[in-house]
Amino acid sequence: MARKVIDEPSEDLVANAKRDRAERRGPFARIALFIRQVLTELSKVVRPTRRELLSYTGVVIVFVVIMMAIVYGLDFVFGWAVAWVFGDGAAFIP
Repeated sequence: MARKVIDEPSEDLVANAKRDRAERRGPFARIALFIRQVLTELSKVVRPTRRELLSYTGVVIVFVVIMMAIVYGLDFVFGWAVAWVFGDGAAFIP
């Protein structure tokens, strides 16, 4: 699968990382470097628009409702089958 150009780290980020690795830093400087790198990567995140977010939320809710219906149906059928095999089938009425 081909990688997108966006997924590859920028040259200046790689150069900065190599330079920073070459220097010996104290623990607080390393934490600060880590936070700077995290913020740099977070600035590259593409956030969905409101319309996309509502669309994705709707898809998830519909999927969950469908899965709940399937699980309920299977539970009902297996419960009825167990009641029929081990007892009075008419006794299992939800």
